[in-house]
Amino acid sequence: MKTIGIIGAMDIEIQRIRSMLNVVTTKTAAGMDFTVGLLEGKSVVAAMCGVGKVNAAVCTQIMIDMFAVDCIINVGVAGGLAPGLEIGDIVISTDAIQHDMNVEGLGYPKGVIPDMESSVFKADPYLTEKAENALADCGLKGIKGRVAAGDVFVCDQALKDSIIKDFGGACCEMEGGAIAQTCVLNNLPFVIIRAISDSADDSGSMDYPAFKELAAANSERIVHHMIKNI
Repeated sequence: MKTIGIIGAMDIEIQRIRSMLNVVTTKTAAGMDFTVGLLEGKSVVAAMCGVGKVNAAVCTQIMIDMFAVDCIINVGVAGGLAPGLEIGDIVISTDAIQHDMNVEGLGYPKGVIPDMESSVFKADPYLTEKAENALADCGLKGIKGRVAAGDVFVCDQALKDSIIKDFGGACCEMEGGAIAQTCVLNNLPFVIIRAISDSADDSGSMDYPAFKELAAANSERIVHHMIKNI
């Protein structure tokens, strides 16, 4: 039986999935709890990694090394970048980049990680298709697009405009790029499912607390429906 890894940064982003599991065991590594169980007859490992790219990368590697997951789904909320996205809408990753990677001083373009074959990490087409089908099944609105990750909560119009100009992202968040890179380094399929909690502009710090629960619930609905059909 294949094992599906599910990672959320915060409890609100992973708690519903955990509550649905027929739990077999829970293990702790690097201060993170990994809940192992069954969902829709599928083997699942769910974990809250904590905020930021380092936490996300550590959690991903532990899932791969300790639990031998066959794929990883990153679930959570994000700030909207693409025109027309509204609170609660879904972004399904086509790929992911790290918008705060900057080695311009050594002659590299923004976002490029030196000595890597690519700094754009492509999501798995099969998982992306399953996410699109789940989006339709749930009756939610969403798009496919690039996930721009960085260790900054984007709530500034100038920064938002800069990310759009340089990377053309559909949404911005703080973990997906690191999860994507770790998966690619391990030749593991991944997809990122993010629901919009705010507009990543000057209103972001006000919108996020008000709408994060709705957004998190929508992203977890998509993942649940995906698992039924993987």
